[in-house]
Amino acid sequence: MHTDTHLFPARARAQLTVSDVSVLRGVVRVLNHVDLTLTPLSRVAIVGENGRGKSTLLHVLAGSLTPDGGTVQRIGTIGVAEQEMDASDQRTVGQAVADAIAAPLAALARLDAAGHALADGTADAEAKYASALEHAEALDAWDAERRVQIALEALDAETDTTRPLAELSVGQRYRVRLACLLGADDDFLLLDEPTNHLDRSGLEFLTVQLRSRNGGVVVVSHDRALLSDFAETVVDLDPTPDGRPRVYGDGYAGYREGRLAERERWEQEYDKQQAERARLQDSLSAAQNRLVTGWRPEKGTNKHGRATRAGGLVQNVHRRRESLEAHAITVPEPPQVFRFPALRTRTGTALLTVENLSVTGRLRGPVSFSLSQRSRLVVTGPNGSGKSTLLNVAGGDLAPDTGTVRKPRTTRLGFLRQESDLPREQRASEVYETHLDALVAAGIVPTSDAIGVSQLGLLKSQELSKRVGELSMGQQRRLDLALVLAARPHVLLLDEPTNHLSIALVDELTEALGATQAAVVVSSHDRQLLRDVADWPSIELSAMSGGAEAE
Repeated sequence: MHTDTHLFPARARAQLTVSDVSVLRGVVRVLNHVDLTLTPLSRVAIVGENGRGKSTLLHVLAGSLTPDGGTVQRIGTIGVAEQEMDASDQRTVGQAVADAIAAPLAALARLDAAGHALADGTADAEAKYASALEHAEALDAWDAERRVQIALEALDAETDTTRPLAELSVGQRYRVRLACLLGADDDFLLLDEPTNHLDRSGLEFLTVQLRSRNGGVVVVSHDRALLSDFAETVVDLDPTPDGRPRVYGDGYAGYREGRLAERERWEQEYDKQQAERARLQDSLSAAQNRLVTGWRPEKGTNKHGRATRAGGLVQNVHRRRESLEAHAITVPEPPQVFRFPALRTRTGTALLTVENLSVTGRLRGPVSFSLSQRSRLVVTGPNGSGKSTLLNVAGGDLAPDTGTVRKPRTTRLGFLRQESDLPREQRASEVYETHLDALVAAGIVPTSDAIGVSQLGLLKSQELSKRVGELSMGQQRRLDLALVLAARPHVLLLDEPTNHLSIALVDELTEALGATQAAVVVSSHDRQLLRDVADWPSIELSAMSGGAEAE
């Protein structure tokens, strides 16, 4: 989608200004007093949990949504790529490209016509030609088609201009649209989860384009590698003590540091207010107790003294109650923090040994590795190379065609599968409690080591009371992780563990995996996770390779 506030780009004069913007969805405030100024040099990322208003803010910036409060001023042209796409688009690839660069193509046509008029000696031809030339230069019109063609090829998008968009896959349609936007060269580019449907080379091309383009960029994304590589400013829409979003400078690193400091301050202020309320409550209780005992003085006390004392005690209770009522808790409860349990393992023991594995048509072998306490292993490779198959065999879900898997009977193994298989009709708390009871009953986890789900900090009480089918994908993934950790495993097998999880939780999980005593195997496409575990031993699988050994 394109939003044009000028006939052609404003370039250096382009600006998007959001002032005190709020958006309501019924009674829920999705955006709360947002302030943001964007220039052609802006490189901005918008982050937050699902439902926090990221896409809503993008629509406000684009002008497709009018806020309930505040103002938005726009100077320049805007290109937008939303997360969802229209599957019924009847255009061809060529028509989509022509529409994306309609302004540059029109400018070239106008310049051509002005050139003919100039050659024919038409009146005012010189002025018209100069104006047309200025317009074409402002749009860099001669290069527009080439820019789109380069982007189509770099993103592995369909380049056959006669192909109807409706015949393409969702991923192909998305890549065509993204290439068109990159080639259109608007003043501002607004992208919602642009890394979906891109392979590694496409991601690298997109990152370079976003960093180097002559215009402002705003991206909604959970892709930490993209944020780390391009973002200079991060707008965080996750909950804060005052309900307002936070804007962090110094890129992704500045956002991580700032968010951590914010949460520490939040927790301290919340604890301080809770402690003061508890003190006032204790003071009121003590005053009420004195009032009760004051009505029952020792024998021999005269009636007048008893009444005088009682009046003072009553006033004291009133004062204490008024103080308690006046002390409102103004700071909401801070967000939960993931608490990774202590996973203790035995030293000097092979916890899991895989030798010469292969699975016909799914995993070309032989693949071998051995895990002991604190072992680390990363499994990488393109789609179809057998990463999930390898973990399924190691986890006991699948029998190999060749090779062996050895695991001592006492080794506890936790397997976070790529796809969830939770009972959708059960409540989340019931799923966890049933699983934990089974672990204790089977003698796998001693009663003293049993972990209550609330101790992990993965799901809030209101989320635990919901049926699994009512939870978001991210919340279901958190429940899957909780079930794995409930067994206090000696070996963790994690297949795409960052899928559907928030940036904050992924950071916490990555840190925990580096510190745990358990052996850990991770299979992932997550570029930032792979950077974070770059010093771990690795196996790279390839559909063309003859085998793989741990490096």
